[in-house]
Amino acid sequence: MSTAVGNHLATRYMGFDLKSPLVASASPLAKEIGNLRRMEDSGLGAVVLHSLFEEQIELESAALDRGLASGAGCNAEAANYFPEMSGYNIGPAGYLEHIRQAKEAVSIPVIASLNGYTPGGWVHYAKLMQQAGADALELNLYFLPTDPEVTGGQVEDQCVELVRAVAGSVTIPVAVKLGPYFSSLPHTARRLDEAGAAALVLFNRFYQPDYDLQTMEVVPDLHLSTSAELPLRLHWVALLSGRIRADLAVTGGVHTAIDVLKCMMAGARAAMTTSALLQHGIGCVPGILRDITGWMEAQEYESIQQMQGSLNYLSVPDPAAYERANYMRVLSSYSLRRGTV
Repeated sequence: MSTAVGNHLATRYMGFDLKSPLVASASPLAKEIGNLRRMEDSGLGAVVLHSLFEEQIELESAALDRGLASGAGCNAEAANYFPEMSGYNIGPAGYLEHIRQAKEAVSIPVIASLNGYTPGGWVHYAKLMQQAGADALELNLYFLPTDPEVTGGQVEDQCVELVRAVAGSVTIPVAVKLGPYFSSLPHTARRLDEAGAAALVLFNRFYQPDYDLQTMEVVPDLHLSTSAELPLRLHWVALLSGRIRADLAVTGGVHTAIDVLKCMMAGARAAMTTSALLQHGIGCVPGILRDITGWMEAQEYESIQQMQGSLNYLSVPDPAAYERANYMRVLSSYSLRRGTV
């Protein structure tokens, strides 16, 4: 039986009416159909499935496993960073079947996820994902430019053309999950909007490698997010809200009811969470939604939609709070405690 969620929590994201603004972002939790059912029952408004990686599209999962095990056909140093196909992920065919099963299991929107950067088989698999029943697609543009000959403009152009190709090949809405490392994020956001993005998801978390000084190796290192990461997302959502047509969603740092409320006031239509679900379990969701409702009642808000964008760049009395003036204000607001100098 689904957790009762009043209409006051409803939001609209990529054309879908969601019963709440809290959405499960891509994670291993989405591999299990039982988890998807629990997510729906908990009150989550939608779910983004775990990602199908570009590397899996280029090579079938069995071939990739063999290649990684033998070191053939790939950079030996990079091989350590590919996920085991039997662990985090399944192959392309299995992913499509998982979409079908997910759609049969839940009634909330199911958003498929493609993780990569080059066109490759994205257009082909985007079509297959739509045919499998996905309600929408999320393109996770995870790319770290390492070639000094590649310019920032080339990186942006490739992102835009990829989005245009995928969005033009399907009729379901396409969201774009991107990182904050663009020279002019508002310009990039506008170009992605014009290329057909129905939503922008801010921001991808780039996982940086660490060093094992005992083995003298570069090793993967993963830390779950905290609410401390949220302000960067809020800042850019507030700057973009009302200035592009695409919906906005926040991902990274969403853990509490206050986090979700801040996302809404900045101008987001959805607040996506994974780390909170991994740390506290799917059972934490009803409590978060109850806390949102309690805060809204105390502050006399009748709906989530009433507050969306109320603190964005276009709405606040002093837009300088989002510009360089805020930089100087922050620096001058910190007072050193006695004895620290």
